[in-house]
Amino acid sequence: MKNFWFLVLIAMSTTTWAQQKFDSTLTLMGSKFDITVIANSEEEGSQYIDLAIAEIERIERLISSWDPNSQTSNINRNAGKAPVKVDKELFDLIERSIKISNLTAGAFDISYASMDRIWKFDGSMMGKPDAEVIKKSVEKVGYENIILNREKSTVFLKKQGMKIGFGAIGKGYAADKAKLLLIEKGVKGGIINASGDLNTWGKQPNGEPWMVGITNPLNKNKVFSWMPVDNQAVVTSGNYEKYVLLDGQRYSHIIDPRTGMPSKGIVSATVFAKQAELADALATSLFVMGAEVALDFTNQLNGVECILIDDQNKIYTSDNIDLNKTSE
Repeated sequence: MKNFWFLVLIAMSTTTWAQQKFDSTLTLMGSKFDITVIANSEEEGSQYIDLAIAEIERIERLISSWDPNSQTSNINRNAGKAPVKVDKELFDLIERSIKISNLTAGAFDISYASMDRIWKFDGSMMGKPDAEVIKKSVEKVGYENIILNREKSTVFLKKQGMKIGFGAIGKGYAADKAKLLLIEKGVKGGIINASGDLNTWGKQPNGEPWMVGITNPLNKNKVFSWMPVDNQAVVTSGNYEKYVLLDGQRYSHIIDPRTGMPSKGIVSATVFAKQAELADALATSLFVMGAEVALDFTNQLNGVECILIDDQNKIYTSDNIDLNKTSE
C-alpha cells in the first residue's frame, strides 16, 4: 500500500516570478493524484494538467485488471489457455516487471494478483491461517510462469487461474509517463504525485528545488526530514495503519509473494530513484526483505537510495542519504 506521506514544501511568491505554480487534485486509477505544473498563466497551466490527466487515464485503460476490456484482463482470462498479443508498451512494462522480479529474487512479482486473500485486516481474523492454507495461497504466484514472446508481442500465463496486476508498479509508471509527456510539451517544472508515488522535474518558480518532507509513520503530524528532490522520483510504502495482531505478533498487510506470509519489522520504506516505476516496485519489495537485507540490496544499486523505519521507530538509511532532521 502506498501512502500519501509526502508534504511538498513550496516557498514562492506568485507576484514576483514570471511563471507560477498551478495544481489540481483528483482521483485517477482509484487513487488520489496531485498534479503540479509551472506555467505562464492559469489557462496554460490548466491545459498542461489536462494533458497529464489524459495520459494517466490512457495508462489505466491499458493496464487495469478491473476493466474487462483491457489487454491485461484479456491476458488473465486466457491464463493456461493461449498467448495474448498486446501492445508493445504493455509488453515492455511486463518485461521490465519480470526483470525487477529477478533483481529482487521474487520479492516483487506482478503475478501476486493470483494470491488467495487469506489474511484479513478488517478486524475479522481471530487466528493465523493454517500452514497448508498459507502454502496453497501462493500456488499460482510465480513470475517465472509469465512467458513472453517478443517477436510475436505475446504474453502467456502458464497456469490456469493465474493473474497479473500492476498495483505495485502501475501508479509509478503513470507518473513517469505523465512527466515525460509534460516535459515534451515544454513544461519546465512540476510534480506528479500519485498517492505517494511522486516524480519531479525542474525547479520552483523562484529557482529553488522542490522539497519533500518524510513523515514519521508513528506520528503522522511530525516531519522528521526535509529533502530536496531534483528530477527524481520518491515513493513511500507503509503498513503502520493496516495490520493484524495475532498471539502478540503484528502481521503487515504487505505479503511476501513467495511465501504468502506478511512482512514483519519494517513499517515504512521510502525509495529514491530516477523513475517512479522502479521506486514504486522497490518500495514494497524492501518490506519483505527486512531492514538489513534491504539496505545491503539498495547499496548495490546505482542511483537508488532508501530510508527505512522499523516498528521500534529506528531509522535506517542507505549509504548516500543525509537526513536533515527537523522538529516540525
